[in-house]
Amino acid sequence: MLQIFGSLCFRWRSDIKLLPKLNTERHLYDHNLFLMVLGGLFLCAPLLLTLLRRGMATGYISGTHSVAYVSAPSEDVAKKLAHGIVTNKLAACVNIIPKITSVYEWKGEINEDAEVLMMIKTRSSRVDELTQYVKTNHPYEVCEVISLPIENGNPPYLDWISDLVPKKE
Repeated sequence: MLQIFGSLCFRWRSDIKLLPKLNTERHLYDHNLFLMVLGGLFLCAPLLLTLLRRGMATGYISGTHSVAYVSAPSEDVAKKLAHGIVTNKLAACVNIIPKITSVYEWKGEINEDAEVLMMIKTRSSRVDELTQYVKTNHPYEVCEVISLPIENGNPPYLDWISDLVPKKE
């Protein structure tokens, strides 16, 4: 495809006499190669722009980090869990979001409770350890620990998470 585009560009430019007539095959080859590369860049521009917009050009690998969500019955319980999580290097940061209402079914009954939500930023490779820590230290019989991979974000922030949370060995 690049050869076709390059040769079309060369013919078009030669036909309208924008370039001086080339005498040697080497110049013709260099000119065709230049036009093929230029054409390739032109054809790949949308893909390159998409990669830049998504941050892939920065070297971040999607899913390296995750956000885990844990609900807790009170701010005191959430703070105690959060301090343990950060101290044990299972996460770089825990946001505690107060005053959420959870409506759920438990043991055949519909319940509505005031809770707090913990938003935990960590490495994806450490989510299992994080889950085990929360299960061991959480007052609920079945505690919520769910995670979503981080597709993209502010590179310095993602680097900060990496610096604070060691890779699983």
